[in-house]
Amino acid sequence: RSVNIVAFGNERDGFSEDNQQPSLIWSYLGRSALISQIDSSLSASHVGNPVFTEYQACIFGNVRLVVHDCPVWDIFDSDWYTSCRLIGGADIIVIKYSVNDKTSFQELKDNYVPMVKKALHHCSVPVIISAIGARKNGVPCTCPLCTSDRRSCITTSEGVQLAKELGATYLELHTLNDFYIQKCFGGVLEYFMIQSLNQKSSEKMKKKKKTQKCRRVQPPQLEQPEKMPILKGEASHYNADLHNLLCCCQCADVAFYPEDLSTVVEAHKIILCSVSHLFMLLFGVKSPSDAHDASVVQMAQSLFAVQAGDPFSSFPRGVPPCVPPFRVVVKDSVFCSCLPDILHFIYSGAFQWERLEEDVRKKLKDPDKTEHVLEKVKCILKTPGKLNTVKDCKSHQIKQLYNTSLRLFFNTPVLADVIFKIQGATVPAHRAVLVARCEVMAAMFNGNYLEANSIQVPVYGVSKDTFLSFLEYLYTDSCCPASILQAMSLLICAEMYQVMRLQHICELYIITQLQSMPSRELASTSLSIVSLLKKAKFHNSDCLSTWLLHFIATNYLIFSQKPEFQELS
Repeated sequence: RSVNIVAFGNERDGFSEDNQQPSLIWSYLGRSALISQIDSSLSASHVGNPVFTEYQACIFGNVRLVVHDCPVWDIFDSDWYTSCRLIGGADIIVIKYSVNDKTSFQELKDNYVPMVKKALHHCSVPVIISAIGARKNGVPCTCPLCTSDRRSCITTSEGVQLAKELGATYLELHTLNDFYIQKCFGGVLEYFMIQSLNQKSSEKMKKKKKTQKCRRVQPPQLEQPEKMPILKGEASHYNADLHNLLCCCQCADVAFYPEDLSTVVEAHKIILCSVSHLFMLLFGVKSPSDAHDASVVQMAQSLFAVQAGDPFSSFPRGVPPCVPPFRVVVKDSVFCSCLPDILHFIYSGAFQWERLEEDVRKKLKDPDKTEHVLEKVKCILKTPGKLNTVKDCKSHQIKQLYNTSLRLFFNTPVLADVIFKIQGATVPAHRAVLVARCEVMAAMFNGNYLEANSIQVPVYGVSKDTFLSFLEYLYTDSCCPASILQAMSLLICAEMYQVMRLQHICELYIITQLQSMPSRELASTSLSIVSLLKKAKFHNSDCLSTWLLHFIATNYLIFSQKPEFQELS
């Protein structure tokens, strides 16, 4: 057991000629009957300039007493780290000053007391302020005009006021004799020593009981859960989903014909418009006046012709989406013969250019016709007013050409053929995207269900924001939850519609966020990990529920103190 005392300040007058006067600390150590085996050493920041004197002794028989006596306050200016370390390790702090050195007291009050308070923070360390010496000019005058004697000594009221600022005990020691050293200063100091030893003994007992309690209650030993599928390299099947949409021709709303109407190739406006401004112009998403490149308008007029219906309107309001597809005649017979290959290229993500070249070359077997068709494709895919984005293109140059363009049609009524009603609001969407990306919605819109022939579809059991995040993933293949709770809501929605990859992404987000939480935040957070575990189990998220159970076991001491811990079976 030990007691650490730190003393700051100089008890000698600034103008005193008696530099051999013993210090307060040394006088107490030398005269107290409780002290034995005194040893001292100097510590200096520069040679010949001692910062503090360290005394080590024994008190109460077997308690080690360590005292750091710092006669100059400059340690706070020259070595803030050392001063903070001394105060942080102190059990008792002693501040001493001479009652006849007003300049030093004023400097202490203005500059160093705020530093001491800052270093103490919220520590409940007892502080003793000792005013040492007899006032040489007696009681100072209180007249406002008499400032000379006010500057020469420090009054009792000034010392008491300083003690109040620090919450300290104030002592006046008129001389360093046996009475003031042993009875006054020693009595107060030894009282605080006993209090410090009692507090340390109590904390030691509490720590011992807590350690014994921890040894009795062992958390369950669980194996490390397997890695999430998304971490194992679960690839996106975004382009494959849209390519399958072309192959099965579900929800097709546009049909391409040759001029003799002998064959038909079905497609989807939303997919074609996401890759080409020419198709936006053809299907009425944009008007000719919106086109910044006249060549796009000329290409649309020379290559395609709308046979029937108004190209500048979508489905009329209230009409079921089972109306006949939009009919488009392809005027160029060579281009029309390669249209299935071109659509496969577009629906596969518009990045397999070398494969398209090979397929067209095998089908036409004519270099000139092959070049003619490929140039048409490049013109269709280019951005108006800019250089051709697919001119002399290779796979890596036009990869993701429309992967982000589909975002333009997210939550917009343009080309929308279904409206979700949720929490009193409406959310427009496109059946082709929903059917391609979600098997549950594919069954809902193509089976014998009410939604198959309805424009408006109600949604229950999920909030509007969560459903919008779910749709955003279907359109863009990405999601960015704002919090763990939002990720859990999105996970529940993904489980409801059986979109497994989105479910895995949400699981990974929750795990990553919880792993990054420090223990202090885990202990204070209002987020219920047990509630997350219950939801994960209920919604068949086996990976997440297994990981959360292991997480609770790993942080057993934190979670076992929370009320919801009792809900675990």
